[in-house]
Amino acid sequence: MSADASPAPGGIDLGRVHLQDPSPSPFSLRLKEALDSCSQFFETGDFGKSDTAVAAVVGLLNSIVEPPLSDSESPAPCERASEEALVEIQSFLSSPSSDQMAVDALSLELPKVVAKFAALSDRCREIAGSIIDFLVSSCSPRDMLSILCEAIDTHIRESKEQTYFILLLGGLSKVLDRTQRRHVEQVKVAIPVILKVLNVISSEPDDEDKDSLNDLFGAAISIGTSIQAICEKMVGRRQEELRAILGLYVLQNMALISKSTQSHIVSSCCSLVLQFSKFLPFCELSYFGLITGCAVASITDEVSKEDGDDFMACFSFAMSGATLAVIWGHISDEIANAAGEQLISVLNKIRNDCTVRWRAIGMFKYILSSIDYPWEIKSHGVELLLCMMEGINSEVSSDNHTDFSSFMPSLFSALQAVERIMIGTSDASLRKKAYSALKKVVSDIPSSHRFDILRALITNSNSPSMIAILIDLVKEDIPREVRPSDMSEDNDIIHRQNRNIGSPFWSSHALEIVELILKPPKGGPPPLPEHSEPEKQTAPVSSQQIHCVKFIQSGSYLYEHWSQEFKQKMRKMTLK
Repeated sequence: MSADASPAPGGIDLGRVHLQDPSPSPFSLRLKEALDSCSQFFETGDFGKSDTAVAAVVGLLNSIVEPPLSDSESPAPCERASEEALVEIQSFLSSPSSDQMAVDALSLELPKVVAKFAALSDRCREIAGSIIDFLVSSCSPRDMLSILCEAIDTHIRESKEQTYFILLLGGLSKVLDRTQRRHVEQVKVAIPVILKVLNVISSEPDDEDKDSLNDLFGAAISIGTSIQAICEKMVGRRQEELRAILGLYVLQNMALISKSTQSHIVSSCCSLVLQFSKFLPFCELSYFGLITGCAVASITDEVSKEDGDDFMACFSFAMSGATLAVIWGHISDEIANAAGEQLISVLNKIRNDCTVRWRAIGMFKYILSSIDYPWEIKSHGVELLLCMMEGINSEVSSDNHTDFSSFMPSLFSALQAVERIMIGTSDASLRKKAYSALKKVVSDIPSSHRFDILRALITNSNSPSMIAILIDLVKEDIPREVRPSDMSEDNDIIHRQNRNIGSPFWSSHALEIVELILKPPKGGPPPLPEHSEPEKQTAPVSSQQIHCVKFIQSGSYLYEHWSQEFKQKMRKMTLK
């Protein structure tokens, strides 16, 4: 190519490499010959040989980017030969003399192999990107969507090299920009493949290549921008469906970023989360709707189920993403502002409505119980939970509520998740915060249901230390002061009412807790776990018994007011 040759589409100067060394390498000559043969066979209509010629071109490219392992003299791809090969491909594609059928045939295979060159050098990445851009601009968007999705799916089975996918996802974003019809269907084809890559790569521990991971999610943000641009041009039912799909896509990405294995995840990923948060207002997703789970249910209903559950399966972390979106807003005011939210207003609404609060508490189970999210994220989650529970008068707000039973499963799961934090973390400050959260959530449960929750937590725990803590929570709710001798009878009645004396929980239920620990249903002493706390195999039994004794002692005032039947039962159990 002459020195005054004009740049090819994409801004790449095809003469640049040749100017550095005017004599082409033998490999470059072989590749040019294979490309010319390919074009010639298509021109003459010899399609049998044309397929062979396309395969020969792909084979030559693969031989450069994946040299044989036995070649000890050149174990790694040659950067100069790789650049020459890519320039030769670009030159052929952009040449007016090249047969269009040959270009179309090569476009089916080139994205898979060209993407491999991107990891070799910045220059190779630049040229490879230009080739993909040319194919996107010259081929049918529908065809290129399928080709790029297939290339991504192939690479994810062969390699976790992030640079491959950055290039291919960038191409997908541009393909979506060019789609003219059946937009929702095209997006539904692309998103599962995109999210699969992001899920796999974000789970790979590679702290040294965090810049590439950020670039990968940057490409995912570009795809989100393309979907938003499409959505803005649509109207009616299909627009609402695409808006809902974008919302689920954003929440899934929030979750994937948050489960990244990068160290110092907050400082590393804040900018990415901020960019994704900018989509939330367009998707009509508020922090209030996200933290209560209502928004996710709403947008899920908007997505057509005509394709079955396969498409919706790619949003498996969307519910986690809803809670995480608010947690990130708690972490950074900038992120909350990007989402168009004032978090303090959202928290006040939650504090003032017990049913909303119970729904929001239940949402934390997705984050706190998962092993996918780092302790740093969980710590911020516990902090948000504590903020949500500040200044709540639980007795006034929830004791007379008549429909609490529907919230019990999710609250129970959330409490179990907080228990796992207390047991699993080595951070004393996080353990302390989790304990405070446990106490606040338990106290927010109506007293008529509190026993059922606590009994379930005790019977489902295999940690003696945790059981002792739960017993202590029960003990704290029993009046610890014996009525003063000078208290009038009227004041005594008021005192007992204020302490919930006489309710089912503070009579037979309290006794059931004691009997459950001192006299296990299966008999024998309180069971010891086989796989946890091995160094404390004897101490927990003593701890449980001490708490039970204190528990009984704390109920001495109740004992004076219980019926004769309960007195006899207490004596019988104590003697045993």
